[in-house]
Amino acid sequence: MKDDSLGVIVRARTVSEAWEKSVLGCWEKGSEVSTEYGEKAKEVLGLLVVIEEPLSEPRIHKGDLYAALKGSLQKYYDEVLKGTLDWAVKEGKIHYTYHERLFNYPPYEIDQISYIVEKLGKVRFSRRAQAVTWNPKVDMWVDSPPCLQRVWCIIREDKLIMHTTWRSRDIFRAMHMNMLAMTELQKIMSEKLNVEAGAYFDFTNSAHIYEKSYGDVERFITVLKKRTRR
Repeated sequence: MKDDSLGVIVRARTVSEAWEKSVLGCWEKGSEVSTEYGEKAKEVLGLLVVIEEPLSEPRIHKGDLYAALKGSLQKYYDEVLKGTLDWAVKEGKIHYTYHERLFNYPPYEIDQISYIVEKLGKVRFSRRAQAVTWNPKVDMWVDSPPCLQRVWCIIREDKLIMHTTWRSRDIFRAMHMNMLAMTELQKIMSEKLNVEAGAYFDFTNSAHIYEKSYGDVERFITVLKKRTRR
């Protein structure tokens, strides 16, 4: 393992800038490891991303083909924020959705996001305003448990600060959409609390780029280099 693949920190103004720097950091500093899916991956252990203005434009990076697909981002927003796929969990077609775990935590049907808003509405400096997704009873032995583990929020200087923690993340294919959805959630909560959305912190235990994406990442970096030369 390379020394610089441990504890990588990215600081950026916007979501799009943060994603770009995260991809480059994982690609350049990551150590190649084996995965449970039978392919190699470049991995950084401990990727901390700090986004100073998470709602500022440009939020969507032109280099993310998955976010750029027509309707794909809105579909993902609806899944995470409105629960449009929660029915599939109830019917056993999929294991979980983030909306189900955050807004209707099973089996207790707890709306943890409403709790965060209510808690901070009463005690703005509380350190207890958090939501979790992991359910040991059902998640420990399944093939695809939730990547997002925890959402933690606090108000400082009339701004809602949000932290999210992820146990594992595909930086090239998933991180950008994840951050876009989470900062939309941050916006929703800040509006309910009548405060501004402040900084967004995003921490990943295992940040990685899978071998199947190596070619796409190399092309992505080539395009970035061409843009910087202009």
